[in-house]
Amino acid sequence: MSDNGGRKNLRMPEDDELFAVVTDMLGANRVKVRCMDGTERTARIPGRMQKRIWIREDDVVLVEPWDWQDEKADISWRYEKQEADQLREEGHITDSV
Repeated sequence: MSDNGGRKNLRMPEDDELFAVVTDMLGANRVKVRCMDGTERTARIPGRMQKRIWIREDDVVLVEPWDWQDEKADISWRYEKQEADQLREEGHITDSV
């Protein structure tokens, strides 16, 4: 029995990463995401994730915005549904943004 109530230790954003929710699939390994800083960005699915991790609308992901073009980003991590629910319960992700 676990004393932490089933809580998993999840990967949290590092220095330049943000939580984001996928809002639209654009094709050509690109998705539209709504970041937790209130910005809509076009995010790229990197080659190392393309055939291994499937990303769908309403998935919670970590994105790394580009330094030279703030309206674009790269996806660095995708959370499973249970992990996303845990992040919402703990207040890391708000659905109002």
